Amino acid sequence: MDTFPPEKRSAIMRRVRSTNTAPEKRVRSLLHKLGFRFRLHRNDLPGKPDIVLPKHHVAVFVHGCFWHRHQGCPHATTPASRQEYWLPKFKRTIERDRKNQSELRQQGWNVAVVWECAIKDASNLASDLVRIIGHGESLVCHPQPASMALVADKLEDYRAGKKPEENAS
Repeated sequence: MDTFPPEKRSAIMRRVRSTNTAPEKRVRSLLHKLGFRFRLHRNDLPGKPDIVLPKHHVAVFVHGCFWHRHQGCPHATTPASRQEYWLPKFKRTIERDRKNQSELRQQGWNVAVVWECAIKDASNLASDLVRIIGHGESLVCHPQPASMALVADKLEDYRAGKKPEENAS
């Protein structure tokens, strides 16, 4: 059950931004401080990536854990009310993300996904962004428990659900 009346919930939802979000601005600020130059929201690329580094041929998506359904993240909750609306909406978002990332890779772009929950620690995020951009492969930034705040894994391993220690062989 929603804790807000419909008018208030509607006003809250209208304020949710699709571009220039706080997490996106934080990633952009870090990239700029690190000396990377980039373009924003290029319409000519599939999915209109949040950040594009043309020199490095990298497209960066800064995904909100709730909207893009970050698996295993406590922020990726499903609303209890109107699940007949939310579940198909989330499914479409996930499918659209996969399609856009696949099209970008087919065009020769490396794709990086930075999850909103992975942005908390600026120093770890900065080192991971440098590693992602310099690595030359499609990667995902996501939080890990305990000793590591962020880990960049190959996108295929991430989708397969492999843990970082399984990849080190």
